[in-house]
Amino acid sequence: MRNAQPQASHFIDGQYVEDLAGSEINCVYAATGETIAVLHSATPGIIDKALSAAVRAQKQWAALRPVERGQVLRRAADIIRARNQELSELETLDTGKPIQETLVADALSGAEALEYFGGIAAGITGQTVPLGEDFVYTMREPLGVCVGIGAWNYPTQIACWKAAPALACGNAMVFKPSEMTPLGALKLAEILIEAGAPAGLFNVVQGYGDVGAGLIADKRVDKVSLTGSVPTGRKVYAAAAEGMRHVTMELGGKSPLIIFEDADIENAVSAAINANFYSTGQICSNGTRVFVQRDIRAKFVARLVERSRQAVVGDPLDPETQIGPMVTAAQREKVLAYIETGKAEGAQLVLGGGVPQGDRYAQGNYIDPTIFDGVTDEMTIAREEIFGPVLSVLEFGDEDEVIARANATEFGLAAGVFTRDIKRAHRVVARLEAGTCWINTYNLTPVEAPFGGVKMSGVGRENSRAAIEHYSQLKSVYVAMGDVEAPF
Repeated sequence: MRNAQPQASHFIDGQYVEDLAGSEINCVYAATGETIAVLHSATPGIIDKALSAAVRAQKQWAALRPVERGQVLRRAADIIRARNQELSELETLDTGKPIQETLVADALSGAEALEYFGGIAAGITGQTVPLGEDFVYTMREPLGVCVGIGAWNYPTQIACWKAAPALACGNAMVFKPSEMTPLGALKLAEILIEAGAPAGLFNVVQGYGDVGAGLIADKRVDKVSLTGSVPTGRKVYAAAAEGMRHVTMELGGKSPLIIFEDADIENAVSAAINANFYSTGQICSNGTRVFVQRDIRAKFVARLVERSRQAVVGDPLDPETQIGPMVTAAQREKVLAYIETGKAEGAQLVLGGGVPQGDRYAQGNYIDPTIFDGVTDEMTIAREEIFGPVLSVLEFGDEDEVIARANATEFGLAAGVFTRDIKRAHRVVARLEAGTCWINTYNLTPVEAPFGGVKMSGVGRENSRAAIEHYSQLKSVYVAMGDVEAPF
């Protein structure tokens, strides 16, 4: 049996902390069903200890020169890169994602975020506004204590995406990972201390929804950043509003990937594969509605099926594996139910639809990559976020039609367009109701670019300089150089 047991469940004030009174959290390896670690949910005492530590450390941290804060973040990035192999193996055990993915897309992308925000920390400044003899200057100040609530699909990356801008701006953070993937954030907390962050600056508390609710409701919290589903986002946003707390909501999607008749078929197929099967389809921005123009639909689907049959499904620790298991058995059952609904509503199943057979798959949460053709807009699989390896192909006729259909959803996280006509590409993207768009590629999220959605897909932006706006606030100072006039 594999063992990934941490020293304790929580990391608070620079050290591991345990409270066995909290509910058990079993960390299960998705490929075998083995329990690889047992942790405990945070009790009210743990939550109080974490927030108290964050309040104290934040004042100490904010008093440092911004360049010194940046140096700590960049050192943490260097440590992550040096330990990428072990961190990636832990991420694979935590999530079930293939090691060939985690080696390049998880801890390393977290390191990029820490390095980027470490590099711009010293440039987070205000401005001077001349008003004749008088003038106004602005100061960009930290918010205070931020709460980060992570999702289970990219636990280490999400922890870094939230911590990096928050800390660069002078805030402290209490981070609650998903109870399904509790391990990676603890390593980040260790690394930040090693890099020189003060004890209490980045704390990790484990728990279920009640722990998140307890954190959000605490008066010491100034900001909440959530990555999760729309239903969870509604609850968190409403709770944060009670205390007028700042929020960033990075929620779900049902994103369109539009492929015009002049597109490069091989590139478009590659994008559709990446947009639906990478991380076993467990990515919020996935292009799960693949709109293909009528004249090339049959050719596109044939090639998509041909290439998708070659996918290697297996042990995620095997470097040859391309598709691992789903994060939990319950998530697999949810996805299988959607597949049955798709068939019942008349979609044409052209690949997959079940679970792989054989002893090597028997104990894991495996599912076959699944492709539906002949999907129409009113079908459940075209409207609801599935969060699994299920690709739906929808046919369209012209540009105006596909734009209207692509926008006919409550979601607005992402969208993609494939065409050789660059004028059309820009024209279509300008009309799509999505916060993050790609032209002739899909799901690339460099830290230099803002990431986030519109409509029900979220509020605010992560990454890039745009994130600074969501982890700091402006103070305006009017400076009068002359006498003060008064009517009496």
